[in-house]
Amino acid sequence: MVFSSRVFIWRILIACKVIIVCAILMENTDHASFIVEQFAEAGYQIDPDALTLLTEQDTSLSLISQILDSLDESTLVVGPAQIDPAFNTRTTPQPGTEYPIVPRDPDYEDEDEWTGELDVISDITDQSTCVGEYREFVDFFRNRFSRLGDMLRNRGVGFRPIESLNRRKLGLVEGREEVSVIGMVSDLRTSKNGHKMIEIEDTTGSLRTMVLKNKHDIFEQGQKVMLDEVIGVTGNLSDDGNLLFINSIMWPDMPLRTSSELGERNVSGKAVMISDVHVGSDTFLEDQWLGFIDWLNHGGSVAGNGYVDVKDIRYLVVAGDLVDGIGIYPNQEEELAITDVYEQYKVAADYFNQIPKHIKVIISPGNHDAVRQAEPQPTFPEKIRKMFRPDVVFVGNPAVISMDGVRTLVYHGRSIDDIVANLPGMKYEDPTRPMIEMLRRRHLSPMYGSRVSIAPEKEDHLVIDKPPHILHCGHVHTVGYTTYRGVTVINSGTWQSQTEFQRRMNLKPDPAKATIVDLATLNTNIISFQ
Repeated sequence: MVFSSRVFIWRILIACKVIIVCAILMENTDHASFIVEQFAEAGYQIDPDALTLLTEQDTSLSLISQILDSLDESTLVVGPAQIDPAFNTRTTPQPGTEYPIVPRDPDYEDEDEWTGELDVISDITDQSTCVGEYREFVDFFRNRFSRLGDMLRNRGVGFRPIESLNRRKLGLVEGREEVSVIGMVSDLRTSKNGHKMIEIEDTTGSLRTMVLKNKHDIFEQGQKVMLDEVIGVTGNLSDDGNLLFINSIMWPDMPLRTSSELGERNVSGKAVMISDVHVGSDTFLEDQWLGFIDWLNHGGSVAGNGYVDVKDIRYLVVAGDLVDGIGIYPNQEEELAITDVYEQYKVAADYFNQIPKHIKVIISPGNHDAVRQAEPQPTFPEKIRKMFRPDVVFVGNPAVISMDGVRTLVYHGRSIDDIVANLPGMKYEDPTRPMIEMLRRRHLSPMYGSRVSIAPEKEDHLVIDKPPHILHCGHVHTVGYTTYRGVTVINSGTWQSQTEFQRRMNLKPDPAKATIVDLATLNTNIISFQ
């Protein structure tokens, strides 16, 4: 059976908490789905009667956190008995901190309505189909393998199925001819002699491969291979045909762009890229954020950055973590200025509703937002969306949008954690390097079942089918931009100062910056509001 090795099945089972989420998403409202996801993320199932009780009470995240804190280790399924005490002790939440809103200058004229052309090309919202069956995992990985495999085959290499690698049938002469195969990485390890062992699978079977440590260039490539990604390998078979000695490794990668594709575009205007606002945190940089809103309203120079005409700005794109949320990490409530998640969104909406109407606002969620944690994430529920003015566009995570013909892939970037942890040379201080690895693999989250929960949809929505003009991420709270094979790579930082967790991990954010992209040339610069 395809992708059925013991290692692969075990790694699927590690991530199977997603099944609980998917099974109930199909049958419930946004609020009920959200409640189920919170308990699933904490490792619990929830009894239908308890779910009904919580949905009828319009339960907040703070109450869910209270219930979770009261559970003992023996609890597997949360029932009404565990829910009732929380309702009996619940008190009316105190109003959140009232952040001042920048008043609009009465002399400022914003008669110009937005005149651009925005298309949402790809978004999981209202498209989720997973119900949590084992077969869905198989279909999910088949879909990933098929699409990424086709990209590799388009590179012009004559790849063979794994089952065809029989030396007698191939008529190979020992040590001379090479063979090439495509496979999904199912296991990685180092031999006792220090060689890199990579096991791969395709739809016909599995194959052990080895990168010899004395082949320094290819060994360095082998160190960059990740579990679950799809690669092409070329090498020589052992005498028994059971082991392939790798001579080269190929990733799907981005195509090289021609000079004409990188030239001027028949569009005008600019887009502002931001992420990780974290409204509600006590480390939210209120003054700097208000300065940013003031600048969008009134224009003018920002210290050290020169003059930018805000009338040229047509889009503002937020790559997730609009608010700090509640119950995202242990003891988070001690670091919150607003302890109710809906109050956090109300304050955020007040800010964004002050942005001039000639700027189209597009908002995508992140792991701190009140949506399901499993990626791809649908957009915010209606209860949150209706707090914002009607012209704000909400999309899922990830989403592909076209801003006046500029194809932009917006992804919060949680998989950067996996890439930094598993690939040598990756650092949070330079977030563009892990993002380049996403482009090289043509996948936003190659590793399955690690830090990122991924729902087994029929289609892998994290595959990068068509190369974007822009890849925009956040999550890691550091800023950077570069270009890779014609793709403008942007990580837009945060509006939150260093948290206690970041201090313990020695992670230093680079906050209060906005990245400006000229849509005609893709020229990019960063404006600081520190």
